[in-house]
Amino acid sequence: MRRLPAVLALALSLALVAAAAAAAAQPRTTLSDVEDEVMCDTCNVPLNVADSPRADQERREIRDLIARGLTKDQIKAELRRRYGPQVLALPPDRGFSLAAYGVPIAAVLLLLATTAVLLPRWRRRGSPTARGAPAVAEVSAADAARLDEDLARWDR
Repeated sequence: MRRLPAVLALALSLALVAAAAAAAAQPRTTLSDVEDEVMCDTCNVPLNVADSPRADQERREIRDLIARGLTKDQIKAELRRRYGPQVLALPPDRGFSLAAYGVPIAAVLLLLATTAVLLPRWRRRGSPTARGAPAVAEVSAADAARLDEDLARWDR
């Protein structure tokens, strides 16, 4: 009976140590996780589609950095330090580079707004009632008789 509190305290402390170790563990970075965000410095294409000896060398460098335990952000920072900002596939999200994100979004929004304003006008302009024509065309008695004769001839 006296050992029960000691065993519970030991189990609780082991659980706390295991939880702390699990919280401290970071997910391991992979090459495929990094290479789509990095450019080949000679081919100027993303590293995941580059096919050159230099691209293979860059992949080896990234594998070495992963083996050293660096995170994805640390690897990208190291590559940027070595090769400059052009090695990153995405532009930085600050300063003038924000235009790379903002301009396409603004263009799409402008096109949607223009379409929303002009589409009802185009539809009204194209309808027969908007041009003053009757919705159903009037057919004269002679035309109706001729139509009936033609339909009867085709039914035979």
